[in-house]
Amino acid sequence: MAASLPGMTCRSTHSSSTGWRRCRTSTSPTAFIPTPAVSRSWSTASCPSSCNSSIAMPRLFAALPVPDEIADALAPLQNGVPQAHWVPVENLHITLAFMGNVEGATQRDLVDELGDIAGPPFAVRLSGVEAFSSGKRPIALVAKVERGERLDWLQRKVATVARNCGVSLERRAFRPHVTLARFADDAETGHHLAQFLASHALFSAGPWICEGFALYSSHRAGAGRAYVAEAEYPLTF
Repeated sequence: MAASLPGMTCRSTHSSSTGWRRCRTSTSPTAFIPTPAVSRSWSTASCPSSCNSSIAMPRLFAALPVPDEIADALAPLQNGVPQAHWVPVENLHITLAFMGNVEGATQRDLVDELGDIAGPPFAVRLSGVEAFSSGKRPIALVAKVERGERLDWLQRKVATVARNCGVSLERRAFRPHVTLARFADDAETGHHLAQFLASHALFSAGPWICEGFALYSSHRAGAGRAYVAEAEYPLTF
C-alpha cells in the first residue's frame, strides 16, 4: 500500500480502479496521490508562495514515501536509545536528493524538470540498521535500504535534474536509508547505541513497490519539522 502523503490538495478526479487520484494544478506536472491523501496547490506557477518572497524560503528535498505498513514496522524500533530524537512516523522517507533552500525561479524549474523523469515502478526493501557518525560522534540512526539498479538510476536522474537547475548538491556517495532518529552534538548514548544496533541487525521490511517520488518542502513545526509534498511524480512504465 502506498503512503498517504501529507500537505497537498487534489483538484481533479479519483480513479477507483487504481486507488490513486490524478491531481493537476494549472501548470504543474500530473501527480498521482494515494487516497486518502490531501494536498496543497502551489500559489504561483505551481510554486510555493516563497517563490515570490525573500522571506521563509523553504528547504526542498526529493524523496520516496514510506508506505504505511513499512512505517508501522519501523515504529517499534524507535526506542531504547537515550537522547535520540526520534523522527515522527509520518515523516519517514527515503531521500533521493537534499536541495536545501532554493530560490523561486529555481523551484519552478525543479517542478517542471523533475516531471520529465520517466521509468517503471520498482521494488524497495529495508535490511538492517546503521548509525551514521561524524568521527566518533553519532549523527543519526537509520534503517538501511537495499541497493538496486532502479533505485540508483532514479537517484542519479533526480540529482542530475537538480544540478542542471542550478542546485548545489553535496558530493557524497548515495547511501539509501530511512532516518529513524537524530542526535544532538552533545548526545551521550553510552552502550545503548551498540545494543540497539546488535538487537536490530536482522531487521527487514518489504519489499514494496515504489510507484513514484515527490518533491517535499520542510518547515519548522514546534521543536521539529513538518514535510509538505509540493509535487508528486509517478513512475508509470
